[in-house]
Amino acid sequence: MTKLRLIDGQTCPTALQHALDALEVAGTWEWDIASDLVRTDTFVALLFNVDPELAAIGLPLSTYVEGLHRDDQEHVHALIRCCIDEDSPFVAEYRVLSADGVMRWVLDRGSIIRDSAGRPVRGRGIIVEITRSRTGRLTAPADEPNRFMPPLERAVDHVMAAHRAIIDLQDPALKAQVDALLLALGRKLAQQEVQERRRSMN
Repeated sequence: MTKLRLIDGQTCPTALQHALDALEVAGTWEWDIASDLVRTDTFVALLFNVDPELAAIGLPLSTYVEGLHRDDQEHVHALIRCCIDEDSPFVAEYRVLSADGVMRWVLDRGSIIRDSAGRPVRGRGIIVEITRSRTGRLTAPADEPNRFMPPLERAVDHVMAAHRAIIDLQDPALKAQVDALLLALGRKLAQQEVQERRRSMN
């Protein structure tokens, strides 16, 4: 079983609830396309209601797709295929049933890394929980010029591109730095969601 029901004898993981209440965290995922294994951190695992230990080792992409709301599964799967076939960024908002039994909205941004022959080998991205401040837009418009994107979102896209280049360099020290920057940007996105929610309440 990959679905998570109990942690240390507790129902509805307290750690997840605290993190989501704060809305100042983001999680990361990495997809090895050849083996079809998705590795995530604990935050993403709990969002998708899967065992964090198994998530760290790697679970099939289908495990995560099955965790999506039924109405979102086909759309998100199509976006994944488009990202691979057209070498475009992956940007989606969709619903997941998290470990605390709550249906939540998440913002998922990622990209595909290719080998020297242009074959897709790995996906990499960040996820932010946006339930309380969701704008209602399921995906970013495909025809929206990059220069009109908010600066923070542009920064995420550029760091994603840098990550792909650094993977090709095979420099562990640089990879660690760009991974840290990517996570920091994800946290900044989450903080931005908090500020927008607070403004809407005033």
